Amino acid sequence: MDDVAARPIETRFAMLARMTLTIIARTALMTLAAKIQIPFWPVPMTLHTLAVMGFAVAFGPRMAVSIFLAYLATGAMGLPVFSGSPERGIGLVYLAGPTGGYLLGYLIASWLVGVLATGKGTPGRVGAMLAGMVPIYAIGTAWLAVYVPVGQLLAVGVLPFLLGDLVKIGVVAAGSSVLPAFFARLRGEVE
Repeated sequence: MDDVAARPIETRFAMLARMTLTIIARTALMTLAAKIQIPFWPVPMTLHTLAVMGFAVAFGPRMAVSIFLAYLATGAMGLPVFSGSPERGIGLVYLAGPTGGYLLGYLIASWLVGVLATGKGTPGRVGAMLAGMVPIYAIGTAWLAVYVPVGQLLAVGVLPFLLGDLVKIGVVAAGSSVLPAFFARLRGEVE
């Protein structure tokens, strides 16, 4: 890998502009994933897991975390990017609500899955995504305990989502094994 600082300023600016536009576009896809949902209470079922896992597997930890941080920042500023927003609140009020822990878990999973899946075949990527589900459910349900009685946490914060999340992981795994050249192009590995 060459030294970015040694490149001409125009090239560095072009790279920064391209990366910024890429993150904005992928943040828009994350928003779309949030808006496609099956209403549950207190946490809706969305395509967040599919997007988080897909971005982490396709782009690695740095880009996946950048995308999710941009998504969280956009929502924190009050734009209605989260599932159920603006109806269920916007900005920091939404982040402090019942789904806040899951959003934090997705951020951690973006990094974890990206690190664990890099350079792995399909079984390794599936294992990485399953490992990524641990912080999502652990932090999500711990946060949800503020809003739901502890005895109901599994029933409303985990069990309704397990099968759907496993299917989403399967979709990402299948896509990443069927389309490896496409994912390599997205990561910039193939010119």
